[in-house]
Amino acid sequence: MATFTVAWQVYALTGSYFAVGLLGGFALVPLILGGLYGGSIVDAHDRRTVALVASLGLWVCSLILVAQAWLDLSFLPLLYVVVAAQSAFFAVNNPARAAILPRLLPARLLPAANTLTTVSFNLGFTMGPLLGGVAVALFGVKGSYTIDALTFTAALYGISRLPHIPPVGAVRRAGLRSVLEGLHFLRTRINLLMTFLVDLCAMVLAQPRALFPGLADNVFGGGARTAGLLAASAGVGALVAAAFSGWLGRVRWQGRLVVAMIVAYGAAVACFGWSSLLPVALLFLGLSGAFDMVSAVFRSTILQVATPDDLRGRLQGVFVVVVAGGPRLGDMVMGTASQVLGPQTAIVVGGLACVVATASLAWRFRSFVHYDARDPHA
Repeated sequence: MATFTVAWQVYALTGSYFAVGLLGGFALVPLILGGLYGGSIVDAHDRRTVALVASLGLWVCSLILVAQAWLDLSFLPLLYVVVAAQSAFFAVNNPARAAILPRLLPARLLPAANTLTTVSFNLGFTMGPLLGGVAVALFGVKGSYTIDALTFTAALYGISRLPHIPPVGAVRRAGLRSVLEGLHFLRTRINLLMTFLVDLCAMVLAQPRALFPGLADNVFGGGARTAGLLAASAGVGALVAAAFSGWLGRVRWQGRLVVAMIVAYGAAVACFGWSSLLPVALLFLGLSGAFDMVSAVFRSTILQVATPDDLRGRLQGVFVVVVAGGPRLGDMVMGTASQVLGPQTAIVVGGLACVVATASLAWRFRSFVHYDARDPHA
């Protein structure tokens, strides 16, 4: 909800696609540093404690957004700074939460657990923009930020109820050496590396969300409500796919399915860029969300199963850098490309580029296509 509202507020202040895309640039550097260093913190300390402290930081950022809205500051640099701080805390929080799952569940249940995790994320991703669009239309950005800050307390309560999860195995002190150890492990494990590379193809080349406010104004009409629908439609598609996800736990060739889903995602995004009717556009965005959900489940599962527990925090930190940093970099890429090509052409080109890049990587690293869940190897 806050992510949507910040984007809407920046567009309202500037009227610029590039200014909205620049939010991704300000989030990117702290996301990279926080994800890499935060992963080493997760491997060195109690994972519940790390997640709780990072969530408190995110809550404080939400309160700052509320304050600046009610004070009518309209100060663009402050919004960029808060987004950067949110990105840093998020980059520590998510590796901690993801590294907790394999300590609570056996490997055979991880696809189901990751499906539920994806459902919870997409439920927020769906309801947040929808509520944000309605709240902005009815109460302005003040109301949207206030609702977001109040509901965020539920996240703090949920994390506080987790058991303590201290590190096991070889524990290395958090720092640069620990980070480099994790990166070296990743560099030598092609199947793990591919889970990151194919996701970058989708999120950097074919992420259209930075263009939603402008498309709502100039192509589809409807203002904030339409922008909320566009932002929420991928989440709706993911939720529909999750409702029929029982078969995911029986998938053996998980790498093959990841590649197929990302190729399908790129094609759906390209079709969204081509469409000028709102119902058709929402359909293709919904399909892109469904394909991305299935891909995310198995990328997470491969990473959790094929990584030793004492390295999970660091590799989950890299995962957050890619999964969350990729879309932010994609915001910059799509925002810049739209200035040159126009928004709809930029989306079509980005979707097709995702298809070509993913297929090329699958051809280059064919061992990933043959990744066997019954005999997992990194």
